[in-house]
Amino acid sequence: MPARKLLPALVGVLTGALVLAVPAPAPASPVPDEVSAYKDASQPVKVRVQDLMARMTLDDKLGQMIQAERLGITNPADVATYGLGSLLSGGSSQPTPNTPEAWADMYDGFQRTALSSPLGIPLIYGVDAVHGHNGVKGATIFPHNIGLGATRDGALAEKIGRATAEEVSGTGIDWNFAPCLCVVRNDRWGRTYESFGELPMLARTMAPIINGMQGKSLSDPGSVLATAKHYVGDGGTVGGKDQGETSISEAELRAIHLPPFKEAVRRGVGSVMISYSSFNSVKMHANSYLINDVLKGELGFDGIVVSDYNGIDKIDGQAGFTPAEVTASINAGMDMVMVPFAWKQFIDTLRAEVQAGRIPQARIDDANRRILTKKFELGLFEHPYTDRTFLDTIGSKEHRDLARQAVRESQVLLKNAGRVLPLAKDNQKIFVAGKNADDIGNQSGGWTVGWQGASGPVTPGTTILEGIRHSAAPSTTVAYSKDATGIDDSYDVAVAVIGETPYAEGKGDRPGSMGLDQADLDTLARLKATGVPVVVVLVSGRPLDIAAQLPDWAGLIAAWLPGTEGQGVADVLFGDYNPTGQLPATWMKSAAQQPINVGDGQAPLFPFGYGLRYRPQQ
Repeated sequence: MPARKLLPALVGVLTGALVLAVPAPAPASPVPDEVSAYKDASQPVKVRVQDLMARMTLDDKLGQMIQAERLGITNPADVATYGLGSLLSGGSSQPTPNTPEAWADMYDGFQRTALSSPLGIPLIYGVDAVHGHNGVKGATIFPHNIGLGATRDGALAEKIGRATAEEVSGTGIDWNFAPCLCVVRNDRWGRTYESFGELPMLARTMAPIINGMQGKSLSDPGSVLATAKHYVGDGGTVGGKDQGETSISEAELRAIHLPPFKEAVRRGVGSVMISYSSFNSVKMHANSYLINDVLKGELGFDGIVVSDYNGIDKIDGQAGFTPAEVTASINAGMDMVMVPFAWKQFIDTLRAEVQAGRIPQARIDDANRRILTKKFELGLFEHPYTDRTFLDTIGSKEHRDLARQAVRESQVLLKNAGRVLPLAKDNQKIFVAGKNADDIGNQSGGWTVGWQGASGPVTPGTTILEGIRHSAAPSTTVAYSKDATGIDDSYDVAVAVIGETPYAEGKGDRPGSMGLDQADLDTLARLKATGVPVVVVLVSGRPLDIAAQLPDWAGLIAAWLPGTEGQGVADVLFGDYNPTGQLPATWMKSAAQQPINVGDGQAPLFPFGYGLRYRPQQ
C-alpha cells in the first residue's frame, strides 16, 4: 500500500511572509526510547494510544486539545513548545501565494516543527472544504449542498467526497470540516445553501459523501477526516437567525435534526462539530445532555467532538471566554477546542480549571484518547508530511468533469411555457443578460477563496455565459450585456442569469425581503419590453421570492450555486442533459410564508420535490 504521505523536499517557507525558525525547547516531557509502543506501527491503535498517553504530562494533554488558527501562530516554535494538537486555516486564511504547492509547503513546515517536540506528536490540520477544496485558487469547486440535495444522488456525493479528499490531501491537509448535515427549516438563514434540504432524508441520502472523504481506511492515500456539522438543530432556529435559538421539543429535534448525525455516526464519521446555536436556551457548546448522553452515549460516537470557531466564547453571550465557559464546555464533552488566537490564555485557563478539580482528569484523558486515536488511524505518525502525488488532482479534468455532472444533476426545471426549453443550438439569436451570467465568483457563492466569497474571477472555471457560447452552434449568435442594454425584438430568446451574490453565515441572513435586487428587476424590465421570450436561470443559495415576476418568464431553472463548472448549466439549457433535479426545499409564494416546509399546510409556489423534465421532441 502506498504511503498516505510522502517525505517532502526541504522547504523554508512556512507562510507567504514567515520563515520557519528553529523551535524553542519544549516543556520537559518524558523522552521516549526507540522501542516505544506508540512508535511501533505493528501495534494496535489502542495499545499505541495507551502507551503514548502514559508518557504525556498534563501540559502535553492540554496542548493536544487546542486547535489554533495558523495566523494565530506568531512564533512557529510555539507549535512544539506548547505541543499544539491541531491548526486550521479559516475561510480567509490562505498562504501567499495561494497555490497548492504553497499550501503543501506551509503544512509541512508546521508539521516539521510539531515533530521536533520530545514526544514527536504530529499535528492534524483542518480546513472548511465544503464544496471542493474551496480555499485554494484553482481547485475544483462543486455545487453547494443545496444543489447536491436536488440531485438525490448519494453515489455522486460519494464521488465528490473522494475528489475533494484527493485535492485536500494534495495540499497536506488531514481534516475537513464537512459535510454540513443541517436540516434547513427557514430559508431566511444565511447557511441555507450549506444544507442538503428541508427534510432529514436528504442529508441521510447524501451522507455517502463522508465515505468518499474518509475512504475505506483513514490511513489510505487520499483519505481525510470528515466532520458532521453542526450538531444539532442549527437549521431550525427561530426566524432562521444564524447562531440563534432552536425552540422546539426534543421529540421534534430527534425527528428532524438528529437523524443525519445518527447516519453519519453509523458511517464512521471521524469528527462532529458543535453548533453555535442554542436548544431551548442552552448553548450547544455547553449542552452535556445532547453531547455526552445522546451523541457519545446513545449514538455511540467515539471520534473527536470539536468546537466551532471561538464557539466556547459565545456561551455566556459576552466576548471572550471565562473559566466558567471553559469548564462547562469541556465537561459537556468538547474534545478539541477551536480557539484561533487566544489559545495561550485558553491553555492557562484550562490548566487552572483542571488543577482546581472543576474539570476531571478523566475528561482530559478521554479527549486525548479520541484525538490521538484519529491521528494514529490517519497514519500521521508514520507519514506526517504531504503526499504530493495528489497535487495533480487539484482542478484536474477528471474532477471538473465530475463537477460538471453534479451541476447537470442539480438543475431544477421549474417552468417551461410553450416548451421554450431546451434551446435550439442552430440558427438562433440568443441574448444573455444578468449579473450572474459571466461571473465565477457569483455562481460559486460563499466559501470560495474567502469566507464570504466575492464577485469576479476569483478562481479558474467556466462561467454560464461561456458554457452557453460553447454549446451554441457556429450558426447561432450569442449576444451578451450584463444589464440587458442593446437587446431588441430580433432575438429568438433571452436568457437572464440573475439572483444572489456571494455571502456566508451571518451576513447571509435575510430577515426582511427575499426578492430580487433592483439590478435584476431592471434587467428583467428591459428584456420584457422587447417581447422576446425570457428564460431565467436563478443563481441563488435558497429559494427566492419571485412569484410577482414569474408570469413574465417563459422558462425558469433553479441553478443554485453551481461552482466553477458553468458548462453543466448550459448542458441543461440546450438539452444535452434532460433535467432530473427535484426541489430540496419548498418554494414560497412570498417571504411572509417563511418558514414553509412539507406538511405545514401552506400552499407553495412550487412544492418540495417538484421538477420538470423535457418531453421528447415530436
